[in-house]
Amino acid sequence: MTGPLEGIRIVDLTSMISGPVATMLLADQGADVIKVEPPSGDLVRVMGARNTDTGQKGISPTFLSSNRGKRSLVLDLKTPRGIELLKDLVKTADVFVQNFRPGAVERMGVGEDVMREARPDLVYVSISGFGATGPYAHKRVYDPVIQALSGLASIQADRDTGRPRMVRTIVPDKLTAMTAAQAITAALFSRQRTGEGQHIRLSMLDAMIAFLWPEGLVQLTNPGGEDKGSRSQLAQDLVFETADGYMTAGAVSDAEWRGMCEAFDKPEWLTDERFDTAYKRVVNVVDRLDATQEVLRTRPTEEWLEVLDHHGVPCAPILSRANLLDHPQIIENRIVETLDSPDGRQVRQPRPAAQFSETPAGITSFAPGLGQHNEEVLAELGLSAEDTAALKRDGVLG
Repeated sequence: MTGPLEGIRIVDLTSMISGPVATMLLADQGADVIKVEPPSGDLVRVMGARNTDTGQKGISPTFLSSNRGKRSLVLDLKTPRGIELLKDLVKTADVFVQNFRPGAVERMGVGEDVMREARPDLVYVSISGFGATGPYAHKRVYDPVIQALSGLASIQADRDTGRPRMVRTIVPDKLTAMTAAQAITAALFSRQRTGEGQHIRLSMLDAMIAFLWPEGLVQLTNPGGEDKGSRSQLAQDLVFETADGYMTAGAVSDAEWRGMCEAFDKPEWLTDERFDTAYKRVVNVVDRLDATQEVLRTRPTEEWLEVLDHHGVPCAPILSRANLLDHPQIIENRIVETLDSPDGRQVRQPRPAAQFSETPAGITSFAPGLGQHNEEVLAELGLSAEDTAALKRDGVLG
């Protein structure tokens, strides 16, 4: 059995994180993703790379974890022959993805009109930082810029000082990737029904605001409520210190709150006017969490996990990055796989999160070396070994 996207070919001109992770997710699901790179390669290939980092010498862990399952073709798109070969490749493809700044692909000669001449029913995808228009459209962008502009850094503000803080992982980049992957499959489904391709335009800012809205920006839903959204930001995070470490626990429903009061031996909290309804527990969140912290500090984490589980209260230990590999839930579900790389070393990767019963997704291959599949891909386009050698001599393949 093969993945649900078997038979779909994607030409991927993206670099960095948002585009590559999107196409990697589709590669895990069976798509043939051809990563077209300039002679210098995707910058992420070498960002922080050391020979000891991964099972692929000289490739950074981030590149390996954003480009598995793909094939690499090097084309110098500054040459007419490089553009011609890209068009030939697009004739065989279903999807074309790029994440250059707005206007760049048109100047390069690989805009939608050109690619659609090669493949009329093409799904053409443009991923940008801010969208095609507006005062920020042509600015350079990295993940922290989107965290700042979307309100995420403000949502993360320090409880005591109000100073905005960044999330220490690139949420906007990866969220944009997941949004793009879903949009691509939706466009392919539409094409199957109508026979027509289309242009998907997606910005990181669009994706992040849409993601935050149902909870983090929900106070903006009703005009006039814009200044009422800071209460939750005044509360401490759901991180509690125990006698020997840290854990999290939370009670939302009345049943869970009752279970927490029983677990803590605090029956008086059930009739406390600050906490006797779900609404009041939100309004008085600072008092509630301070009281919870006072209790949890008295016993070790494992003891609290046992008693809170017994009373039906959601809870978990706070694991370090290394310790998560040893947690029984992660081990039982085989969330992290250890694979043998081509040069004999071992590499860990998370398996695809979505599991298909009839068309299973999976890690099909490691991230490719730069230009690793030049001959293979060009042969599929009908070029001979002599043709490929001539392209190398002419610098078209770098």
